[in-house]
Amino acid sequence: MITVLSDNFSLINTWINELRNVELQNDRMKFRRNMERIGEIAAFEISKGLEQKEIEITTPLDKLKVKEIAVQPVITTILRAGVPLFQGILNYLDKADCGFVAAYRQHDANDYFSIKQDYLTCPNIDGRPLIVADPMLATGASLIEAIKDLLNHGKPTQLHIVAAIASRQGVETIRAAYPEAKIWVGVIDENLTSKGYISPGLGDAGDLSYGEKLQR
Repeated sequence: MITVLSDNFSLINTWINELRNVELQNDRMKFRRNMERIGEIAAFEISKGLEQKEIEITTPLDKLKVKEIAVQPVITTILRAGVPLFQGILNYLDKADCGFVAAYRQHDANDYFSIKQDYLTCPNIDGRPLIVADPMLATGASLIEAIKDLLNHGKPTQLHIVAAIASRQGVETIRAAYPEAKIWVGVIDENLTSKGYISPGLGDAGDLSYGEKLQR
């Protein structure tokens, strides 16, 4: 299942416009906050499909049976670009456990790249919903590698993937690899460049959030 959050016009359209706009991208705090906001909306939508349980609470006047999330999810992201989107999801699903993956594109002299994954830490995800935040779903290669390793930590009841901007090719690649996944994206762009970057996209989400990095 794919849900494009901007298909029905809302504030998400404004936040995505601001993420893309080169005249606004030098405001790192605003860029991070808009990523967070998209994560918050995705978390709200995901919560509607989580397993429920009935609990009893006590109000100042009476006891009341209410519904609550039955099993808290595990939220994960790929460092470092995914942190603001991840934080937005965690802002709403604030009882969740968390995991982190360090993965990056390693470019050769011809600017072709392979995916290198150096680090993963994650709680047991067996029998729990798993949410993976990746702000830019381009080719899908790094996300597939991350999910493959995450699934070594258990079998989740649900798999959710959240991206602010995705390429059409990236979405189809993820659907082929994980047909059970529910994909939540802010917007889908049709094109990838020859170097595997989303076009029109927004640039490098990690650099725009935290500053340019040295390539080593």
